[in-house]
Amino acid sequence: MITQRADTTAQVRIEPWTDADLALLRRVNTPEMKKHVGGPETEEQLLVRHGRYLDFVPSGLGCMYRIVLLPEGEAAAGEAVAGEAVGTVGYGTRTWEGETVHEMGWNVLPGFQGRGIAVAATRAAVAAARREAAHRYLHAFPSVDNPASNAVCAKAGFTLLGETEFEFPPGRFMRSHNWRVDLRDADRSAERSADRAG
Repeated sequence: MITQRADTTAQVRIEPWTDADLALLRRVNTPEMKKHVGGPETEEQLLVRHGRYLDFVPSGLGCMYRIVLLPEGEAAAGEAVAGEAVGTVGYGTRTWEGETVHEMGWNVLPGFQGRGIAVAATRAAVAAARREAAHRYLHAFPSVDNPASNAVCAKAGFTLLGETEFEFPPGRFMRSHNWRVDLRDADRSAERSADRAG
C-alpha cells in the first residue's frame, strides 16, 4: 500500500486489486465515466476486465489498484485506517511502436473529482511501477478531448511526446496524447513533478 497526499486536506492510498473490487469496477462503468473511451462495457466485458486485473500481478503484466480516500487527519499518523474506495488506477502491458511497454489508466468517481485525487493516486502508482514494473517505459494515452486526464499526466510527471492515433477499445480509434514516464529515471521525474507542483 502506498499513501500519497492529494491536496491540503485529502490523502489517498492505493491498494492492490482484489476480487471484492468488482463492485468498484461496476461503479466506474458509466456513460459519464467512459465517454472518452468508447462508452461503458457490458457485464461480460467487465468480468473479463476484472479477471485480467486480478491476473496482472501473478502474470507479471502489471498491477491494478483501488484508490482509497483516507479520513482527514488519521492518515498522517501513519496508521492503517479504513477509507472509502473512490476510483481505480493501474498499469498493464502492451506493444507500442514495436516495443513492449506499460500503459497506465485511472478513474475517479464523479463526486470525488477535482480534488487532486487522480494526480496523487497516479503518482503513487508510478512510484510502485518504478519498483515493480518489468519494462522501462510507462505510457498514458488520454484523448486530446479529455483535458482533465491530460492535466493528470502533466502533474504526475509524465512527458508529452505528441499526438497519436490510438485504438481503444479494440476497433475504435481516437486522437490521443502520448504521455510517457521513463521508469528508470526516478530522480529527474521527481524533480519535474516538484517543479510542476510549485
